[in-house]
Amino acid sequence: MTTHPETRAVRVGAPEPGSRPVSVPIHQTAIYAFDGPADVGAAMSGPDGAFSYSGYGNPTVRAFEDAMTALEGGAAALATGSGSSATSSVLLAALRTGDHVIAQRALYGGTYAALQDLAANWGVEVTYVEGADPAELADALRPNSRLLLLETIANPTGFVPDLPGLLGVARSAGLTTVVDNTFATPLLCRPIEHGADVVVHSATKYLGGHHDVVGGVAVFADAGRYRETWARATRLGTVADPFSAWLVLRGIKTLALRVRRQCETAGYLAERLAGHPAVTAVHHPGLPSHPSHARAARLLDGYGGTLAFDLAGGLEAAHAFMGGLRLVLNAGSLGGTETVTMHPATTSHRHLDDDALAAAGIGPGTVRIACGIEHPDDLWADISRALR
Repeated sequence: MTTHPETRAVRVGAPEPGSRPVSVPIHQTAIYAFDGPADVGAAMSGPDGAFSYSGYGNPTVRAFEDAMTALEGGAAALATGSGSSATSSVLLAALRTGDHVIAQRALYGGTYAALQDLAANWGVEVTYVEGADPAELADALRPNSRLLLLETIANPTGFVPDLPGLLGVARSAGLTTVVDNTFATPLLCRPIEHGADVVVHSATKYLGGHHDVVGGVAVFADAGRYRETWARATRLGTVADPFSAWLVLRGIKTLALRVRRQCETAGYLAERLAGHPAVTAVHHPGLPSHPSHARAARLLDGYGGTLAFDLAGGLEAAHAFMGGLRLVLNAGSLGGTETVTMHPATTSHRHLDDDALAAAGIGPGTVRIACGIEHPDDLWADISRALR
């Protein structure tokens, strides 16, 4: 067909490369064209058909989802715009008014806030358990119990629950089990292997790994549950964009190298902080003194790259220490190449009242450090100077 220049300017075709790209391409398009209207309708009816609209699925996003499915050993994965949106999509797809959720007491503050919202506005009942004793979970069960929510390594205290024991009780009771595996990553633990139904991640953290992307993902052991959550997520609009998915894919390629270094550095710093006179407690499961150390040794392939510690002087001492750092950055988030510090009680866990903070093991003098990949001696020099 002969066309005018205006039309030819719009209809620029994509060349066929004739070879395979090594890096996953960024499919930066919102829509896909078909030969006829019936094909469009069929493609938009579910997650398994041809790509039609990037709000429902996109090749770059699918590559990220497939990578996480393989890493976690699941049946399918759903990428979202953030870690919180991944958790919210899973919860809203699984729960109804009147249902009962049992959650680990030591949780990320944003997840705690989401449960508070479900309780206050949607009639969902929530009970918190420590997570070390399966019998405690069995005692908390009710006829309307529907879901168990855990974290592999708790933020920020490093608490490690009895994952196999708790998941066994939950499975016997017919509960849906959701495990936040952000701190562990699939390299240190794969909860689906222990019986979890859904694993969620903030891809902003270790998966992306460079402090330059916000994203989330949920990995499902069952394809049917994935499709139900996909339908809910598309209605909520929690879609991941292709460029963010591409950034996370780039990060995943070096995940093993970064996590190994971050775990080593966190252990190095934890040992030195444990002997410092200004520090009253260090929270890292790699320390033999940590209450979760034995469980972590059995369950994990490493102890994680994040630690927390308590300063004797409380809030004033915490702020003075953090303000005195020069190499370690005062910044939110974690898991990237730069080492960052944060005061959980006033940032990530600001949603919790004093009683909830104390129950989660977070005090006014608690400081969190998420290790990057700098030389550990340089980090310790900065930390020890700031402690002085």
